[in-house]
Amino acid sequence: MSEGYVKQSLLEAQSLLSAFLESNELLKKADQLVLELVELYRRGGNLFICGNGGSHCDAMHFAEEFTGRFRKDRRPLGALALGDPSHVTCVSNDMGFDQVFSRQLEGLGRKGDLLVALTTSGNSRNIALAIEKAKQKEIRTVVLSGKDGGKMKGLANLELIIPGKTSDRIQEMHIKLIHSAIEAVERQLFPENY
Repeated sequence: MSEGYVKQSLLEAQSLLSAFLESNELLKKADQLVLELVELYRRGGNLFICGNGGSHCDAMHFAEEFTGRFRKDRRPLGALALGDPSHVTCVSNDMGFDQVFSRQLEGLGRKGDLLVALTTSGNSRNIALAIEKAKQKEIRTVVLSGKDGGKMKGLANLELIIPGKTSDRIQEMHIKLIHSAIEAVERQLFPENY
């Protein structure tokens, strides 16, 4: 009965990846993301990442690849996924869930840092508020979103809108971009690892 479902799913993923690869605009924006990260680390800044649900898991994954290691050993690079459990429950209880990312960024972020926001819909209020807070603190912003970009379209310094229709396909492209960006950053900052 379930024959072919996995293949169909993989073909959908392949189709979305192909659409991305055929878009010069998206490829240029992906290169710009790498440039933002390389410049961030050359000036000694820190990366903050935020997202909800599966995107929060991807934010944590993004951070640990920089603070830990990717393919080979090298010095750690400053990165943090906003939203540790004690902070989230405290701020949600006292100020509301919309404030969880902006409040933490306000406390930790500094001028010259970088915020990368992951959202499949582009409609998360807590992420929009984090972008607003970043602008106030002169922190550059990047949004990886999907569908039509949602309410956040046009808010960030750089946005990559994945032309997918479902959250799962969009998140799959986000993780591909994250891994590709990390590799490209390492190739420039730690060429001896390649």
